[in-house]
Amino acid sequence: MKIFLISLIFLTYSFVDATTYTVAETGGDFTSISEALTAAQAGDTIMVRAKSVPYNEVVEFRSSGNETDGYITLMAYPGEHPVIDGSGLENNTDWPLGLVKIINKNYIRVEGFEIRNLIASNSGQFPGGIWIRGTSHHIEIKNNIVHHIEQNGNNAGAHGIAVYGTSGSSSIHDLLIDGNEVYSCKLGWSESLVLNGNVENFVVSNNVIHDNNNIAYDFIGFEGECPVPELDQARNGIVADNIAYNIDSRGNPAYGDEASADGFYVDGGKDILFERNTAYNCNIGFEVASEHGGKITSGIVVRNNLIRENIVLGLSIGGYDSDRGEARDCKIINNTFYKNNSENFNWGAEILLQYYCGNNVFKNNIVFSKSNTPLVENTTRTGENNVFDFNLYFTEGNAVWRWDNDAYSDFASFQTGSGEDAEGLFADPKLADPSNDNPALQSGSPAIDAGMNMSADIVGEFDFFGSERIQNGTIDVGAAEFDFANSIEDGEGSVLPEDFRMLPAYPNPFGKSIETGNVATNIRFIINSGKEKTLKLIIYDTTGRIIENISLKSIRSGMNIYRWNAANLSSGNYFAVLTDGRYSEAVKILLLK
Repeated sequence: MKIFLISLIFLTYSFVDATTYTVAETGGDFTSISEALTAAQAGDTIMVRAKSVPYNEVVEFRSSGNETDGYITLMAYPGEHPVIDGSGLENNTDWPLGLVKIINKNYIRVEGFEIRNLIASNSGQFPGGIWIRGTSHHIEIKNNIVHHIEQNGNNAGAHGIAVYGTSGSSSIHDLLIDGNEVYSCKLGWSESLVLNGNVENFVVSNNVIHDNNNIAYDFIGFEGECPVPELDQARNGIVADNIAYNIDSRGNPAYGDEASADGFYVDGGKDILFERNTAYNCNIGFEVASEHGGKITSGIVVRNNLIRENIVLGLSIGGYDSDRGEARDCKIINNTFYKNNSENFNWGAEILLQYYCGNNVFKNNIVFSKSNTPLVENTTRTGENNVFDFNLYFTEGNAVWRWDNDAYSDFASFQTGSGEDAEGLFADPKLADPSNDNPALQSGSPAIDAGMNMSADIVGEFDFFGSERIQNGTIDVGAAEFDFANSIEDGEGSVLPEDFRMLPAYPNPFGKSIETGNVATNIRFIINSGKEKTLKLIIYDTTGRIIENISLKSIRSGMNIYRWNAANLSSGNYFAVLTDGRYSEAVKILLLK
């Protein structure tokens, strides 16, 4: 059984006598969202009902919430799907051009909308689905769908969700971007989801970004968005449990035939943790770099991620040419790289060290390449003190490492010639099914107990699946820890991959919702098996007493949510255990009344 708790620092509760407004086609307090936002004050909630036609308006917050009275919450009416559509608004003269705008406002929530169809062809415009700018703080953007935000000019950009910290005196901070989807956007020279400038103390989690023609997730510094250079960096953040796929810049008017779009990109950011993310079929899975000469990206930790079958590169670190900046003091730990360079580019690789890399650590990674794709390439001769060790390499054909001016086709020669990976291995890691997002280790994998134990702040507490990161005393190599207690063997003795996994409950802690009045949280789990399952969901209190025993029948493959109502229970800790009778997972939940 796996038990873990992830708390969101942004969840606050308001106990003031707040007002709840309804926006609806008929029978509501307002017929437009903009009218409701003009009336809303701190602590108020605006519930927006679906209409027969979309809301065709720019939604801009006019007031802020505050710590005492609470957030201004703009949310979809429970069970409904309101749409904000930008058709015909492309000539709006406001700058920046956006459908939802939070400019210098605080304590704001936006939840549950479809935001679509803002299409520009004028290079003087900068369309965005959601724009957050200035000194805004305590902002939550949750469970929205953003699509068809387009810039069709060849010398301009667009964003799905954008956060720009533009003040030198106050950062954008306490920011949560969770559970959103961004797809089918034409972004020009810009990104799907971006944090740029003076932005700190953020969580970007559980989002899915796909089928866009430029970078999925970007964390930027040194572009001059903040007038104080030392504050002009996205920093001190967590990027966890996100997915990026089908991200390709070829055909983008700003890039022509160049395949350079990243799933996850740090360009000038600082002290950001990336864990349990997945990138596939992007031009580049992950990139850690600084595009600005003399500027440094530093303190980036990339751990427990699955980076598979990307078009050119698994991970690139350092400046892309000799005029760029540096990547220093970063850690690439316990990731699984699998068959990147899917289209056989001549500059493709699993891990590519570019210009000006220094004091970076690459340990406990599984690096599994296609035939003739370099497992590691480090040939610029501009870096120093980069350490590779305890990595496990394998290839489906001809192995290649390129280091300094030499190429190596066998692991022993690479070890001797580079002086790296003295404790590394070359062997088949026996992965379960990474092409279907299952990088679990099978029984007998040489990656089991083959890693280097490091402190919890480096390797983390949980692996790709949310299991304890170190089991049996020694960390495994790769994104997933072999689970001795819960592994199930078939008749031939091989371990069957887990059919399901639980995600953190949300909200957690939870209490009486100021939006709905319900005392409920969402218990989330993913079915990996590709077929329906019958499961039991059992709720225990801390004494082991069963509170509820729920039968879940014909549960579909993919993401599932069970909304647990705890109205009749008292405050305290509870455990939600999901089981199929052979395998069990659990999450810890805190109820506050």
